Amino acid sequence: MIRANGAWRFRWIGVGVAWSVALLSAAGLQFFKDRYEASAKVHVNTQTVLKPLMAQLAVQPDIDQQVRMLARTLISRPRIEHLIDTLDFASESDGPRVRERIVNDLVTAIKLEGSTTGNLYTISYRDRDPVRARRLVETLVNLFVESSAVSKRRDSERAREFIDEQIVENEKKLTEAESRLKDFKLKNFGVSGATNQDFFARMATISDEVNRLRLELSAAEQARDALRRELSSEAPQLPVEALQSRAPAAPGELETRLEAQRRLLDDLLRRFTDVHPDVIAARRNIALMERQRKEEAEAARAGASGMAPTNPVFQQLRVQLAQSEAQVASLRSQLGVQQGRLDQVRGQASKMPQVEAELAQLNRDYDVIRRNYQQLVERREAASLGIKLDDSAQLADFRIIEPAMVAPKPVFPSKTILAIAAVVTSLAAGVAAAFAMTLFFPAVFDEKQLQEVAKRPVIGSVSVVRDDAGRRALKWQLAQFGGMTGLLMLISAAWVAWVVVNSRI
Repeated sequence: MIRANGAWRFRWIGVGVAWSVALLSAAGLQFFKDRYEASAKVHVNTQTVLKPLMAQLAVQPDIDQQVRMLARTLISRPRIEHLIDTLDFASESDGPRVRERIVNDLVTAIKLEGSTTGNLYTISYRDRDPVRARRLVETLVNLFVESSAVSKRRDSERAREFIDEQIVENEKKLTEAESRLKDFKLKNFGVSGATNQDFFARMATISDEVNRLRLELSAAEQARDALRRELSSEAPQLPVEALQSRAPAAPGELETRLEAQRRLLDDLLRRFTDVHPDVIAARRNIALMERQRKEEAEAARAGASGMAPTNPVFQQLRVQLAQSEAQVASLRSQLGVQQGRLDQVRGQASKMPQVEAELAQLNRDYDVIRRNYQQLVERREAASLGIKLDDSAQLADFRIIEPAMVAPKPVFPSKTILAIAAVVTSLAAGVAAAFAMTLFFPAVFDEKQLQEVAKRPVIGSVSVVRDDAGRRALKWQLAQFGGMTGLLMLISAAWVAWVVVNSRI
């Protein structure tokens, strides 16, 4: 069983181990330098007043996502190399391996942490040089703030350039589509631009008009034939007795009728145009009456020969026959025109579905291109407004909550804490060494230990009685041990105090 009186035998070994550990710890701690932490806090406010006001007018990217992406790319290799060159982490004589090691160390040492409730970012870095640590954090904060504006402006410019290129391409496509649509309509004039319902409704209307004209023409021809039969059965000349007893009222009646028709034509011209049907009919009647008057005048001049018709009924029938002939000719002309239109429409009806399908395809392509073109133009205007908005005011407000500063005390473990730990470790190492020696060199100090070791009963024991010389020797040994231990404690305390005083605060 290990006891304190057994470890006392190896007290000087324990003192020696304690001194050795203390001296080695002190020597090693001289090469240790405290590390100081520099940190800064930046808050990114993406909920500005302009954002809801310009929601439907300007292109606004996802600012929160851009900020998170900037935070992830802040500690990138190009920026770390820029920091190395700016803050003199490496000299020109250092090789590529040293530079690579410094880059890897900085990537690991620089910490960028974001809060879970908002856009609050903390940038921290630990270095043995507090001034350099603060400068590095300041540089990172400036890069974080400036890179956001540069990145947004660059993205907006690229988006505008891309939209401009797409607008030019879509404008060319739109022009080509308009040309194809125009050429198709000119080629299929009268067919394109009408649906099946409108086309066949127009064909039915023309067909009804043709049937109506045929009926009117048939009725006009029958009336004309009847007039011809009556005219052929009527004698053109009256007897001499009838001519002598007839009052000269016919020429006056024709003139009266002619004058009435002229007054009617003047009245119609005041209300209608020259192409109105009533105007055309009145002029036709006037022309017939003038021709009849001319024929009567010629008949009067040729009265001596007895060839001019003198029967007024015959003359009236001949006038009506002339009017009927003119009406038949007019109806035939109108029927020919309408029949031609009907034949043309019927000829186009066979290719109407194909023309309609091709026209629908052309219109669909044109509508798609035109819609894309209009959307691109609208987005270009929104992008331009967004760029102007970026130039005038930032949609994300970067606020430095805590500027870059160094903590007044070094980070754990500091040199002071290590010095105290070294003193405690040296004392513990001395005690542990003394107790460990009892394991290798055990000894028996009482009857119970002897009985346990020998497995035999112990009959008795003899006590040691020290004389004055022995007691003085024991006291001297205790004084030596206490002096060495006290000296170790005193020197350790003085060394810890010196470390505390000389530490960078």
